[in-house]
Amino acid sequence: MIFNKDTAKKTAEVLLQINAIKLSPKEPFTWASGWKSPIYCDNRIALSFPLIRNYISETMGKQIEKQYGKPDVIAGVATGAIGIGMLVADYLGLPFIYVRPDAKGHGRKNQIEGFIESGQNIVVVEDLISTGKSSLNAVKALKEANLNVKGMVAIFTYGFEVATKNFEKENIHLQTLSNYESLLEQALDTKYISEAELKTLSEWNSNPAEWNAN
Repeated sequence: MIFNKDTAKKTAEVLLQINAIKLSPKEPFTWASGWKSPIYCDNRIALSFPLIRNYISETMGKQIEKQYGKPDVIAGVATGAIGIGMLVADYLGLPFIYVRPDAKGHGRKNQIEGFIESGQNIVVVEDLISTGKSSLNAVKALKEANLNVKGMVAIFTYGFEVATKNFEKENIHLQTLSNYESLLEQALDTKYISEAELKTLSEWNSNPAEWNAN
């Protein structure tokens, strides 16, 4: 679920402007999973642009308060959401923690970094949702630490059906600033892409694992 249509298009606009999101239907990217993709998203680039990072963190912070009330702690998912999660926590005046993919193999062997207490209310901040697997792995770690996960907010989602099912299965409420549909609308409105490229990008999103640029 996106916060609202205006926010979704504005977020898509700024992410395209700074090349945090790149659309390349003719020369697709290869993801770590091996998928061929006409889109590549790296929202960490937003951290290098003060006005944009402030817009993102403040919008997230306001929505967290509106949707969940003020939690006890903000948690970022390592590594992509550590920066923006910390900014959200700072905006709300809240403690910040982050969650690793796995526990460290040395030292205190923590998976959750930062101070927490059993029973605290947590909202998780994520930068990008693809299948949702890594995001929900962080939620699992927080729940195992006896923390109450109120929900998750993210900058952008590809809107894959598998992610929707994964979040529904785990009963985790997700809201995002923008999504793939709003991105394509904004890209077409600003002539970043053509109607023909829109068709290609839509086809990819409906079946990314089997999509072929040719």
